[in-house]
Amino acid sequence: MNIWLVMLIGGLITFGMRFSLIFLFGKFHIPETMRKALHYVPPAVLSAIVFPELIYPSPSNQLDISLGNTRLLAGVIAILVAWYTKNTLITILAGMIALFALQVLIGT
Repeated sequence: MNIWLVMLIGGLITFGMRFSLIFLFGKFHIPETMRKALHYVPPAVLSAIVFPELIYPSPSNQLDISLGNTRLLAGVIAILVAWYTKNTLITILAGMIALFALQVLIGT
């Protein structure tokens, strides 16, 4: 029962925080430079999460930019697919397929 209560309260707090920001953005005038800057926040956060996983794939936290790093190779393939198609779903699928295929071929 406690886990459900924690999940419910956590969800309500998250919803409240997000809703309040959405509600406040409708009430206040946000400068255009701030709007442009906020447009780049999601890609920056995603990059901060993804790139360390690509170049530090092992638990030992050692930099690995070799051709044996299947995550990095799959990431490069996903970047090329994203640049070419400009489609998020296709990029994710291509990255996942590339990672699976490289792990089978290279064997990590």
